[in-house]
Amino acid sequence: MAAMEAAADAVLAAASRAFCSPAAVFIQIQGCLICLTLGLGWAVAAFVRKKEIRRMKHIIVDGNSFAFLCDDIDELEHSVQEKLPRVSVIMPLKGFGEHNLQNWRTQITSLYGGPLEFLFIVESKDDPAYHAVSRLIAEYKDKLEAKVVVAGFSTTCSQKIHNQLIGVEKMHKDSKYVLFLDDDVRLHPGTIGALTKEMEKNPEIFIQTGYPLDLPSGSLGSYCIYEYHMPCSIGFATGGKTFFLWGGCMMMHADDFRQDLYGVVSGLRDGGYSDDMTLAAIAGQHKRLISSPPVAVFPHPLASDLSFSRYWNYLRKQTFVLESYVSKVNWMMNRALFASHCYLSWGFVWPYIMALVHVVTALRAPYSEIVKDASTASCELVSMWNLTKVEIQLCNMLSPEGPKVSLGSYNWGLVFIAVLVDNFLYPISAFRSHFSQSINWSGIRYHLKDGKISKIDRENKLKYTDLGGKHLFGKRTYPPKTSLLGYLSRTLAQWHQPKKYDV
Repeated sequence: MAAMEAAADAVLAAASRAFCSPAAVFIQIQGCLICLTLGLGWAVAAFVRKKEIRRMKHIIVDGNSFAFLCDDIDELEHSVQEKLPRVSVIMPLKGFGEHNLQNWRTQITSLYGGPLEFLFIVESKDDPAYHAVSRLIAEYKDKLEAKVVVAGFSTTCSQKIHNQLIGVEKMHKDSKYVLFLDDDVRLHPGTIGALTKEMEKNPEIFIQTGYPLDLPSGSLGSYCIYEYHMPCSIGFATGGKTFFLWGGCMMMHADDFRQDLYGVVSGLRDGGYSDDMTLAAIAGQHKRLISSPPVAVFPHPLASDLSFSRYWNYLRKQTFVLESYVSKVNWMMNRALFASHCYLSWGFVWPYIMALVHVVTALRAPYSEIVKDASTASCELVSMWNLTKVEIQLCNMLSPEGPKVSLGSYNWGLVFIAVLVDNFLYPISAFRSHFSQSINWSGIRYHLKDGKISKIDRENKLKYTDLGGKHLFGKRTYPPKTSLLGYLSRTLAQWHQPKKYDV
């Protein structure tokens, strides 16, 4: 036993000395710079969102209590509303979970004043979503133009893209714009109107998009997903032009699909895996504008039983996206993203590992020199907290009569742990995706070849989707197995575990 302790002490001492070398100091300084860059990015994003909040408050003070719908109350006049263009909303559905009904209600009860139709697309009537959404439509049958479309199984692209393209085929012939939404998006009453207004104001816009604000459910997996999305949110909080695109909310010109402009239909249909990455690549190749208005931020409640394994599968799907491409340039961009994201993720995590080694060494040998590098964590967490607070305030203003979102439901101890866990696992997931060239997405396994889907296997092994915890093939008949990570995350959550987030 003493020999083992001596060996462990020797390893710790050697590691501590190695982590004091010039290369190690460079890595620690680099980690500080990454933290500070993230903090600055979140601060700028918060400024953009806060500017929109101040603008809305100013409009309310001037007497327009409908600032969440329009800037000028005269825009609500019937003579203006009747001139609004027709919009088709297409939602590919898969499974049914705890938040779906509430999310769907926020979508179909939009206060857009122009002609509006909703197309809910399922792969088959056996999908639990089919009967659930059919009952919901029946509740609003006299107030809503909506229908459920059975798309059938995909054979040349992902099931989501297949459903979207079937929706495009079935949309109204007079629709000017098409809005693709994920079924886990919680829409604001004025979202469709705001997106349409921007499209009308600037016809050069190719795609309008937005981004979700994750509402963690308390598990470590849900906080890892929140942390994964937060750095990406910087690119969507521009208040206008952006190079990023989120497939959960995309408004485009309907004629672009009717005419297959730039190959948007064929590019998606012929081997497409990711809708947003494919369309973003087409936009970049043809120098078309992607825009993200400041009001396009949406509450995104995560499943209450979101396990760590479901987070891992979600991360695998996200890194797998970088393996798909539509052109040589797109392939080069994805390789650059792959390399930079992996480098920055581990460049962020390693200083904390070094600091931990120094601390453990100091506890074992008081005469050892301690080098700490965790001080920048407070800067990063404060900046992330501030952006989350601002986005929550904006979401509550945009949905004044909806359930309120609360900052008090976030456990910032788990957020810090999730930051380290997610950044450590990202490169592992990315390399696994690169070498496997296959992924299971909601019970369907896709195989890639030369950046395109080449084979589809319907395994039907998964019972739930990753984020929403939606039942894919029927009701749950037994509770999920308890894992060590699940136990640890629940223990950590007891530091500040709300009964339920305030939404």
